[in-house]
Amino acid sequence: MEQKMWHQMERGELAKALGCEPERGLDAAEASRRLEKQGRNELSEGKRVSPLILLLNQFKDFMVLVLVGATLISGLLGEYLDALTIVAIIVINGVLGFVQEFRAERSLRALQELSAPHAKVMRGGVQTVVPASELVPGDLVLLEAGDRMPADVRLLQTNSLYAEESALTGESVPVGKHAAPIWERELPLGDQRNLGFMGTMITRGTGRAVVIRTGMETEMGRIADLIQQTDAMQTPLQHRLEQLGKILIAVAIGLTIMVVAAGILHGQPAYGMFLAGVSLAVAAIPEGLPAIVTIALALGVQRMIRRKAIVRKLPSVETLGCASVICSDKTGTLTQNKMTVTKAWIGGRELEVTGEGYEPVGELTEGGRSVDLKLDQPVRRMLQVAALCNNATLEQREPAAPPAKKRKPASDAEREWAIKGDPTEGALLVLAAKLGVTTRTLEGLYTREREFPFDSERKRMSVLVGHQGGRLLCAKGAPDLLLEQCAYMLWDGKVVPLTPSLRQRVADAAEQMARQALRVLGLAYRDLREQDPCETEEEAESQLIFIGLAGMIDPPRREVAEAIATCRRAGIKTVMITGDHQLTAESIARQLGILPRGGLSFSGRELAGMSDEQLDRQVDQTYVYARVSPEHKLRIVKALQRRGHIVAMTGDGVNDAPAIKAADIGIAMGITGTDVSKEASALVLSDDNFATIVAAIEEGRGIYENIRKFIRYLLASNVGEILTMFLAMMAGMPLPLVPIQILWVNLVTDGLPAMALGVDQAEKDLMQHKPRAAKESVFARRLGWKIISRGVLIGVCTLGAFWLTLRSGTSLAHAQTVAFTTLVMAQLIHVFDCRSSRSIFHRNPLQNKYLVLAVLSSVALMLGVLYIEALQPIFKTVPLDFRSWCLVLVAAGIPTFVMGIGSVLGTSKPRKRTRLPLGGSRPVAR
Repeated sequence: MEQKMWHQMERGELAKALGCEPERGLDAAEASRRLEKQGRNELSEGKRVSPLILLLNQFKDFMVLVLVGATLISGLLGEYLDALTIVAIIVINGVLGFVQEFRAERSLRALQELSAPHAKVMRGGVQTVVPASELVPGDLVLLEAGDRMPADVRLLQTNSLYAEESALTGESVPVGKHAAPIWERELPLGDQRNLGFMGTMITRGTGRAVVIRTGMETEMGRIADLIQQTDAMQTPLQHRLEQLGKILIAVAIGLTIMVVAAGILHGQPAYGMFLAGVSLAVAAIPEGLPAIVTIALALGVQRMIRRKAIVRKLPSVETLGCASVICSDKTGTLTQNKMTVTKAWIGGRELEVTGEGYEPVGELTEGGRSVDLKLDQPVRRMLQVAALCNNATLEQREPAAPPAKKRKPASDAEREWAIKGDPTEGALLVLAAKLGVTTRTLEGLYTREREFPFDSERKRMSVLVGHQGGRLLCAKGAPDLLLEQCAYMLWDGKVVPLTPSLRQRVADAAEQMARQALRVLGLAYRDLREQDPCETEEEAESQLIFIGLAGMIDPPRREVAEAIATCRRAGIKTVMITGDHQLTAESIARQLGILPRGGLSFSGRELAGMSDEQLDRQVDQTYVYARVSPEHKLRIVKALQRRGHIVAMTGDGVNDAPAIKAADIGIAMGITGTDVSKEASALVLSDDNFATIVAAIEEGRGIYENIRKFIRYLLASNVGEILTMFLAMMAGMPLPLVPIQILWVNLVTDGLPAMALGVDQAEKDLMQHKPRAAKESVFARRLGWKIISRGVLIGVCTLGAFWLTLRSGTSLAHAQTVAFTTLVMAQLIHVFDCRSSRSIFHRNPLQNKYLVLAVLSSVALMLGVLYIEALQPIFKTVPLDFRSWCLVLVAAGIPTFVMGIGSVLGTSKPRKRTRLPLGGSRPVAR
């Protein structure tokens, strides 16, 4: 049965294929039998993972296991505070991961909530209401405005039936439905106008339909299945930290064994060397790294919330920062999701309409000059017809606010303008209101007597109103069909016969508007006398006077073009993926700068005819995909990923959810987005604005660079500590540091300064570089060299200070205190160097106030260990004199000075600015 093309079938074929009677429906016994055979009309959740298993899975990560080992070692050394700290880190990270995955599992439950709870059906010729879950193929369903489609249905009868399908198809306005067969075999969902789909909303009219698919067989069920089958991607940050953890463990264990072996070979006590080696191992493993990463991400999340981006999964912050492609929905993200009249054509005159959105502020201009409504009778008549032949209402509403946030009632200036009703009618209503023609100003002059509603076959609507003792018929509709009912036309302010040449001029003007991706409506009127017959639409809608054309479009957001240009400078490609028509999508894409000269555009039908290999070859040169299905969106995301891209996918509808989940980072709309898309996403835009994505990218890049900064700082410090001990053991020298000092250095220098780097300000040229490669190592861009070179210098200078002090004939405790102090100071000076990709001389060291306070706190802790008598026996330290401090500061400053001079002389080159190659020289595909 599922192989049949339901949209092609005649009424009799449907009845035969489904075994039902189109007038009476199924009888109760047959419906019960089919329900037992077919199963309930519900979306299955698939195999669910228990919360306990989800929680336990959080502790299988390699870095977590390493931290568990560090906890055991710290406990054996008696460092119980360290052990408790590490345990807290492990638990916090595990809980965060559990919460994220548990929330993601709710996406299918949100999808189920779109299903209708009940349905009106005919069972055995009797109308009844049954739970929608009990519908079966062959059931006869009765539909009316306000209902949600309870299953996938084939329409048998319609009366001005319109359905809102944007969540499923991406269509920006409600679509008219009809019952006639469509003979074309392969059609996108948005063009299957004689079918209704589960979960979509009926906005106007009534109808009858027969159920053709239920449960997981519906289009909504197919999306649920795609969500179940799509695995969430591991973020680049998670991958890099896992890679880093393995490298650190291997290096730390290897060097520690070498230090212990070298010490024992040179006569050091085995027990003492074992304690020193274990202390080094604990110091070498930056157990605070996961905590610092979490804190940096959490603080970044707070900044992003202030910029209208709500993060649902912490690692996604960094992932967005390395996105190389943004796949964006058109409606509501790149555009305003507000149909707006932008052009008018009246009697051969071309008029521009200013103003944005639904706010009734703007004017009509001709040749740059404003139109005076008092003097321009044709324009005044068009606006009157637009406002009278209309069922929409224009109103002001409270602005959207977070549910948890209580706010005072908004003032008139703060309230948002909104349309209640059909967006197309709303656009005409706003057009009239911009020049002061509103329902309020007309209600005292005109009284509605009758309406001839819009019909998908007539493609027009008319309203009869009483006016000053007479009657006026106002009509609007498709220009070509409306012209057939017209005998006259307004031309130069006069009513003239509608000649064939004038008809052609109207047709040419409508075609020109359509080529600009405008939706075109014609408007007409007729003055009626009391004796004129108008009981039927045929009588009323005849001998009309054609006024002109109104061209409308869902316009681009004003700030999006600049945001896309910023993305291009940052090496990020923007791709439009929409369910709207290809001509409209291409026009908007050109206006916004998405579709370059030579860039490709494909429709869903063309995409369906491509193999994965063909798509992979075309995907880098393609910028627009129109009339696509959920499977197409998923294919596009996976094709880009196979080409090595980090993909951000935006969307608001149910149809976007599988691709959002499969993308490296999924972005949902906070205002127009469905719960399904939000649950599948990692990031939610509270203002539904593409420009907010660019702000989030900037934050994401800044956070990742800050993570690299404290990795650079922590590892260079750890390398310095290990080399100090290793070189001393190899040279046969005494231990420069005792175990407690090693652990204290780790505590003093790895804590607050590293966290302060996590909130460091971004460098000015952050958005002038291309995105990081998907497989780029955390040590890329010379970071590994900086870590090793600075660590070697810190270790050599610390050991040098120790050796010079030891040679002066002082005590071993004094020399160890000098080494301890030099190591701490060298690392605290180095932390300022880590703020820049070049050197300390390229940024103001006092700019990050948190870092300055953190360093001062660490210095105070170090001085306490040196000069508080009660602590001196514990940490094996002695007070230092002025001469020793001079040696400490010189030795500690040498690494920064040497590397800084090298940078100034040009040995450390800045990254080059790059541009994203547009690629492709082929014309836009048709």
